[in-house]
Amino acid sequence: MIFEGQSIQCRLRDKGVAEVCFDNKNESVNKFDRATLNEWRQVNELLRDHKDVKAVMATSGKPVFIVGADITEFNELFASSREELLGWLVKANEVFSGFEDLPYPTAVAIDGMALGGGLEMCLTCDFRVASPKAQVGLPESKLGLVPGFGGSVRLARIIGADNAFEWLSTGKAYKPEKALAVGVLDAVVDSEHLVDSTEQMLLDAVEGKLDWQARRAEKKAPLQLNKTEATMSFMTSKGYIASQAGPHYPAPVRGVQLIEDSAGMKLEDAIKAEHEAFADMAQTEQASSLIQLFLNDQVLKKKAKIAAKTANVDVKNATVLGAGIMGGGIAYQSASRGVPAIMKDINPEALEQGMDEAIKLFGKGLKYGKISTEKMAKGIASIKPTLSYDEIKHTDIVVEAVVENPKVKESVLKEVESLMPEDAIICSNTSTISIDRLAQSLQRPEKFCGMHFFNPVHKMPLVEIIRGEKTSDETIASVVAYASKMGKSPVVVNDCPGFFVNRVLFPYFGGFTKLVRDGADFQQVDKVMSKKFGWPMGPAYLLDVVGMDTGRHAAEVMAEGFPDRMSKDEKDAIDVMFENDRYGQKTGSGFYVYGKDKKGRTTKEADPKAYELLKEIAAESKDFSDEEIIARTMLPMIIETIRCLEEGIIDSPAEGDMALIYGLGFPPFRGGVFKYVDSQGIDTIVELAKKYQHLGKAYEPTAGMLDMAKDGKKFYQSDLS
Repeated sequence: MIFEGQSIQCRLRDKGVAEVCFDNKNESVNKFDRATLNEWRQVNELLRDHKDVKAVMATSGKPVFIVGADITEFNELFASSREELLGWLVKANEVFSGFEDLPYPTAVAIDGMALGGGLEMCLTCDFRVASPKAQVGLPESKLGLVPGFGGSVRLARIIGADNAFEWLSTGKAYKPEKALAVGVLDAVVDSEHLVDSTEQMLLDAVEGKLDWQARRAEKKAPLQLNKTEATMSFMTSKGYIASQAGPHYPAPVRGVQLIEDSAGMKLEDAIKAEHEAFADMAQTEQASSLIQLFLNDQVLKKKAKIAAKTANVDVKNATVLGAGIMGGGIAYQSASRGVPAIMKDINPEALEQGMDEAIKLFGKGLKYGKISTEKMAKGIASIKPTLSYDEIKHTDIVVEAVVENPKVKESVLKEVESLMPEDAIICSNTSTISIDRLAQSLQRPEKFCGMHFFNPVHKMPLVEIIRGEKTSDETIASVVAYASKMGKSPVVVNDCPGFFVNRVLFPYFGGFTKLVRDGADFQQVDKVMSKKFGWPMGPAYLLDVVGMDTGRHAAEVMAEGFPDRMSKDEKDAIDVMFENDRYGQKTGSGFYVYGKDKKGRTTKEADPKAYELLKEIAAESKDFSDEEIIARTMLPMIIETIRCLEEGIIDSPAEGDMALIYGLGFPPFRGGVFKYVDSQGIDTIVELAKKYQHLGKAYEPTAGMLDMAKDGKKFYQSDLS
């Protein structure tokens, strides 16, 4: 044994190949933390002058290779000065370059994921061999970063600038076939023979059959591009990537700029240029927010794992009550993840519509290569439409998804409870109706909770799991585990009108309708909130998509539940649209008018008639600054979100922020409401709220907010914690 540490072990194999095995004894996966980098530095020093070593092979003792850098360890580092950050990057890259500069051929055997820093390690090697299970990629752009361990500039020299632009800007994890085709990998071998094949490649290099020195020299040289090619490539790529990323995500464009700036440099100098680019991105608000989003997602995943261990019902088959588009979507989601679903309805047409929806979604998966024909056929066969309750006698869970009417739901829930197994769980897919109210009709309320899916089910990651007063912990754990098994991100919330997501959405709509009342142009509001603040769509367009009938009903529920903040004394823009049968996309008109283009895609245009109708409730047209539009729409949402945390409706800022991002499309680069408040400063938000307090109770900061502002506190203890 040459070296044995906590993260790395190094031994000399029989034929003179030193095997550097990444196998962290304290973690389930390998990642680059400071301890691992320190051990790798020691290994490099031992190998550099070892008289018996002929070649070096990197392997992993884990089911994955290396998942990347330990982002949690670098919180303080990212918040430190630029000089300190650059100093750390220099030291870290000395380790990567030290391995690359060993006086022997090097190769890596990749069996599993090699992402971020994991792939950057692989790029230091002369040869890269992977199994069919491998996934490789540089996802740093998804965190608002560029690679920091030489990944950008090495990748460009190995696969060419154009291919590197795609890998850097998308942040995708690529399968071995794609990686082999562009040159990231040199061979793909089955797992059983991976290490032996990699070793043989190294022995061939030692014997001169493979010119490892020429490969290394080419990687260390400037990019092989003539001036005309370089100009065309960089100019075209920058424009395209900037248009795809948008103005709020600078990292992809910075990656292209880095490769352009360093194209004529030797690798050593190009890596220094990468340090500067990394430092530029690491200390942006976007990176801070996107990294926090990543950490928050880990919180959800950890809770889901805990739930799977504590659940008392392992859901192996499910029942969806109520078909149609929503029921079909839920049944599809369950069946597509291996949990067969019965779909029950009283209406044959609804069952047909539900099956059509599920078949359509399976068909899309087949069309885009996500599933095989066999898997599609198996998935469709695992959904059983029925008009009878007979099929549910052995179900593990029932998800009720009938019409959003409390009396209808109570009747259906009561009926199905008497027919299903006593240990089975029953859930209601409701967006507004109190879980405690629905539980009153049940004999076993401890086995009942809310399971609120968002539309369209197959696209929206969030499922709100609503805990009623009598819901047991075991029931919650079982439903969280089932939602996770379905591929969703579950967030547990306590029961209240609107639960969490809708409760905080409607104050946002309230801020919008007050702006319209005061003379704002709804198109200007939509433009500011989408283009400048970053929402997928502005509030007028969103109301059209949700449906004015649905929006009005939900607003009434919110007003009844929170009359001091959400009731209204006058007709508003939603009422005007509703009373004129302008429900939005479903009727072809709302704030906008909708149609179809030649390819069948939905079109949206402004409608002069909408402006005429709004004159009934709106003041004379008035210009509002972008800042005022953002403040007046966002403050009610921000304050209500904080109130939900203070009242215990949500357990943590992390879960609240993820619910808003996954359920509403809150701009990811802002990290969610709590992260946004931290970045702006709670004192700034409080002062802004006081400025607009005359607009009503929805703008009044809570006592907790005032205390936080006074004490200078944040919701996240450090910028990235």
